[in-house]
Amino acid sequence: MNQTFLERMKTYLGDEYEAYLASLEKPFYKGIRKNTLKDSKDLLEHTFALQSSPFCQDGYYIKEDISGNHPFHKMGLFYMQEPSAMSVVEVANVQANDWVLDMCAAPGGKSTQIAAKLQHTGFLVVNEYVGKRATILMSNLERMGVSEAMITNSPTKNLAKEMMGWFDKVIVDAPCSGEGMMKKHDIASQEWSEANVHACAKRQLEILDDAYQCLKQDGILVYSTCTYAKEENEMVIDAFLQAYPDMELQEIQQTFGRPGYSLGNVKGNYVRRIYPMDQGEGHFIAKLKKKGSQEVAPIKLEKEVALPKEVQTFLFEQVGPQAFHCYVKNNHVYVKNSPFVVLDKVHIVRQGMEIGELIKQRFEPHHHLYMSALLQPKFKHKVELDETELHTYIAGDVLNKQVEKGYVALCYQGFIIGFGKSDGKQIKNKYPKGLRVR
Repeated sequence: MNQTFLERMKTYLGDEYEAYLASLEKPFYKGIRKNTLKDSKDLLEHTFALQSSPFCQDGYYIKEDISGNHPFHKMGLFYMQEPSAMSVVEVANVQANDWVLDMCAAPGGKSTQIAAKLQHTGFLVVNEYVGKRATILMSNLERMGVSEAMITNSPTKNLAKEMMGWFDKVIVDAPCSGEGMMKKHDIASQEWSEANVHACAKRQLEILDDAYQCLKQDGILVYSTCTYAKEENEMVIDAFLQAYPDMELQEIQQTFGRPGYSLGNVKGNYVRRIYPMDQGEGHFIAKLKKKGSQEVAPIKLEKEVALPKEVQTFLFEQVGPQAFHCYVKNNHVYVKNSPFVVLDKVHIVRQGMEIGELIKQRFEPHHHLYMSALLQPKFKHKVELDETELHTYIAGDVLNKQVEKGYVALCYQGFIIGFGKSDGKQIKNKYPKGLRVR
């Protein structure tokens, strides 16, 4: 490991430095977070050996290796997440009907945690600048059953221009030097340098400038990193407070981890640090409130359109009557509880729930429709699969199963994993090709 980095850690930790060195030889902390959008009751506790986490009431430590191909993962019943990473959303204290922006969102751990707090209310915008990572973000939100979100792929400056003053909560889990991830990712250690730490700090302040613009008056900004460097943590917050005197550092009430370092305008006991000695790989968190007034950009909404008749008929037959707002683009149909928002300079990857596509006077449903936590309890035509049938389905093969004709939601232990189309004797497999496993 980089010797300069270790010398810096020695100055930070003093008497605890040896304990930190010992932690580097121990296994990486692994965790899962229960998806409360999909009520799995005690299913996870009965399946895995779990230990409660201090960072999140729905988070657990887990010692065994769980594959992303585990059926419960594919059904979106849990999210695999480093335990201390779950702390950030807890500090934000997201409430029902909040408008929340997750500014640096991929791969989606914090975004899906926010969605679980919102419980299909309010408005969630999740942004990722890198296109490939934005696609992964969309896949994770879909798997976890999130339907009331907008996924964007744009520079944060574009968000600041079009979403000025919109949000009750803004979360900036900033790109950083990743010192807390060195055990998990060798590249974090290989690429570490003091120059990179300073480059990250510069970028973090630029992102915070944009986050400030997006926050409404009395809104809450939560800043976090998975690094230990003061330059990227307390020093960034100090510089931000100097630049924006109307931002007020708030004392974090949660007791996990330990206080940070007092530096300039930063009171050490107001921020939190998490080291491996605190049962997490590493996080820094600061919470700030905007006290000053804020100009608000106008919110433009898509023109209201009725659900196409084919879609209305299909939804009524599958889940009963629904009062959704609808948006159709290139024959792809999207729905939301709230109106669709129009953005001019921000690339929208997906907004709302993609429920299907209109193809030659017929409607072909989408996997997102069946994964939706909002609609999952409402599906009328459910078919329970046994373990053998489940693996047949995940492999993409036809199911030889006599059930009613038409589209059916396919379940395992009561939870939907996808859908198929029955002719009465067989079920044609509709599981997305990119998710199939043999």
